[in-house]
Amino acid sequence: MTAPPSTAWTEVVAPDEEARFAGYAEQIGAVQRASAAKHGSAGRALHRTQHLGMRATVTVAADVPAYAKHGLFAQPGSYDAQIRLSSGSGAHQLDKKADVRGFALRILGVEGDGALGRPTTEQHFLLINQPTFAIASADDFVGLVTASARGDLAVVRHMIERHGFFAGLREVKRIATGLGKPFAGFAVAPFYSAAPVAVGPYAAKVRVLPKNAAEPKSDKRDLAANVSARLAAGALAWDLQLQFFIDATTTPIEDATVEWPEPAAPWVTVGHLTAPQQDPSALTDAIGKARFDPWAALAAHRPLGEIMRARKAAYFTSTQGRGA
Repeated sequence: MTAPPSTAWTEVVAPDEEARFAGYAEQIGAVQRASAAKHGSAGRALHRTQHLGMRATVTVAADVPAYAKHGLFAQPGSYDAQIRLSSGSGAHQLDKKADVRGFALRILGVEGDGALGRPTTEQHFLLINQPTFAIASADDFVGLVTASARGDLAVVRHMIERHGFFAGLREVKRIATGLGKPFAGFAVAPFYSAAPVAVGPYAAKVRVLPKNAAEPKSDKRDLAANVSARLAAGALAWDLQLQFFIDATTTPIEDATVEWPEPAAPWVTVGHLTAPQQDPSALTDAIGKARFDPWAALAAHRPLGEIMRARKAAYFTSTQGRGA
């Protein structure tokens, strides 16, 4: 028998976070400016390569459990939405190269107090094709990003300097193994928030689970063409799900490298996401220029954990830097 969702979660906020996060944001900004100079155009520091942008609809289910009825999920309804599909690297590269894949969901027409302290009309969920982050702390993550911008050899050197020779090489192998896991394609792979968000007084991770898994395998050489072909033939659909915090040991808030076990903390379907039949080229450019930010959220769904708190400053700097 699984334990019920708990409201006993806590965040551990260090007294120097604000200053450290401002420094991290400047480092990310420097990576983004260098990338813009290299490519001759403004763009994101990470997830620079956009494969597709598409319109969609989010429908909140009528049978949402009482503990999930907060914020976006407080009552049944439908919302216009946009989806941005991307690859995590700050450089353009072939689709067949291993990478983190991104699925950014921008839900429009919501109303309420925002996570940034002012009213909002949007709720964003930024998801990846892995259930956890590869790096536990914001400091380690920023160090890896800045090293990655200088190339693979710089990553190896950074890991050895940070962890020692053998431990550093083990870290490189661990991250490379995670990146190298098979990716079925944007239409058929599940995507995860990896880190939790609030759901009113509760905390949960977010997942979109595809209903298109029985369709033909993706062409890994052209991820955008595969999704475009599917959209030309018909709609794509996903279940929108939440996985709730139950206790600090099983479902930690601050360590996003820990996968919450599904038997102990089952996923709960709270809505549905549909991308109707369409030509995605009509929206791809506009969506590429738009803001996608985990902190563009209702206060009821504010991001949780150190890496999510660090993203507040980093995403603001990135958005301002490219004029979005």
